Amino acid sequence: MNDKKRTPELEHSHKPEAVAQRLQNTSADNVFSDAVLGGIDGCVTTFAIVSAAVGAGFSATVAIILGFANLIADGFSMAVSNYEAHQAKQQYREHLKKTEAQHIKLIPEGEKEEVRQIYAQKGFSGNQLEEIVATITADDNLWIETMLREEYGLQAVDKSPRQAALATFIAFVMVGTIPLIPLFITSLNIHMQFLYSSLLAAMMFFMIGSVKGFYVHQPIFKSGIKTLLTGGSAASLAFLTGYVLQNYLLSAG
Repeated sequence: MNDKKRTPELEHSHKPEAVAQRLQNTSADNVFSDAVLGGIDGCVTTFAIVSAAVGAGFSATVAIILGFANLIADGFSMAVSNYEAHQAKQQYREHLKKTEAQHIKLIPEGEKEEVRQIYAQKGFSGNQLEEIVATITADDNLWIETMLREEYGLQAVDKSPRQAALATFIAFVMVGTIPLIPLFITSLNIHMQFLYSSLLAAMMFFMIGSVKGFYVHQPIFKSGIKTLLTGGSAASLAFLTGYVLQNYLLSAG
């Protein structure tokens, strides 16, 4: 690397203790993606309800009831689904772990050959390759973890299903409540309530997208706008659906 590009922060982050600390922060503690998913979906869900209710000509009371009912039900459903998905990953990993342990016990030479070919494909050969194979296969736990990672592409640690579900539900409810707040301001008419709800929803979409962009080292403004457009499109479809159905049902009646 060019010395001009080296910074004190970059050098500090590559010191032995910093590297060790970073490697300890595994995906088990990372529920950021679950929170982002829950937040976006929560805001889309409730604001879509508000948009559809206003488009259909319903009152703020109806929008609040439908909004909170969907907020709790959908948030819980999404959290349970996320829990089941992560639990299924863990169960699948445990199944493969037991399978590999059994294979190592029954056909160790065959499993050693798998390790040998895996690292041969990485460019190792001769004595160096044999030393790697000997080192890995000398420890059954290391051997199994190596096979899970290299043969099946599974990481050593996955995030807790409970933590993932909780992060999803909390973010879903917290962010999803924001677009409903203006509906409680009875001094405003339904159109002004919808306007303020739209502004708050837009702020939430942009904020979540910006935070996501910052976290994954992408342009913050671009990421915020992208999420805003995605959420806004969903809300627009909901408003249009409510408006069209309301007018169709009135004309049909």
